[in-house]
Amino acid sequence: MFIQTEPGLCIEEVQIGGHAQTITLRSYRPAVKRSAVPVILYFHGGSFTSGTLDDGDVAASFIARSTPAWVLSVGYSLAPRFPFPHATEDGYRALLWAIAHARAQRADPRRVGLAGHDAGGNLATCVAAIARDRSEVKIGAQALIAPLLDPSMTWLANESGLDAAFDIGACARGYADYLPGALQRLHPYAAPIESRRLWGLPPALVCSVQADQLREEAERYASALILAGVPTEVTRYRETSRQHIVSHETTLVDLVSFFRKRLGGERPVTNQERRDG
Repeated sequence: MFIQTEPGLCIEEVQIGGHAQTITLRSYRPAVKRSAVPVILYFHGGSFTSGTLDDGDVAASFIARSTPAWVLSVGYSLAPRFPFPHATEDGYRALLWAIAHARAQRADPRRVGLAGHDAGGNLATCVAAIARDRSEVKIGAQALIAPLLDPSMTWLANESGLDAAFDIGACARGYADYLPGALQRLHPYAAPIESRRLWGLPPALVCSVQADQLREEAERYASALILAGVPTEVTRYRETSRQHIVSHETTLVDLVSFFRKRLGGERPVTNQERRDG
């Protein structure tokens, strides 16, 4: 088990059973003794085919320290070896594991949030939909950071000043590896922008980037959530890129503010929770 300490945090890794293989969770636990904090799962980016827990380290540690919250970064299975639905089911298993172990970590299993960047944003909102449909866990907030939501890649910005470093072809190949079946590209747990069942999803923060070719799908999804009655905030960031938004200070501060508003911060641990822990 990997163990590391940072100012105000205890960081460790644990392996759990995933949908088809063992997956790794990296835990960021605030160094608090007598208070219960929210639980937040974080999903890194990588177009469904790449990325590691290290890619989520800056965002996960900032959220854990500043909210404060117990953050679990999820090392979900990657395509093409593990196509849909492996990643979403890994995410849901990680969610159930977090709920089961929250009290022992001085965390509150009744205050749960999800966050993710790029493909991780897709997984965050899709795991929220699974949780709604299976009715085992109530999610209180979802934060989607430059999320991938539209496998058809229909809504592409086409103007000057867009980020030339973004490889749209690599993004398309990532979708093809993750969703090899044509019908999968319409599945609500894979293509959130195609879903007609957005009611009942948790309050959302949707973060887009001015120079991102894919910003329109994020903003259209935000609009669809609003029309479905989901409390939704959307912010477009101008002084960052799709790649660097997860280390962009203004974005991180906004994420923390959102989670504090929707989940709250620390609260006293009850006597029952002390006994359970």
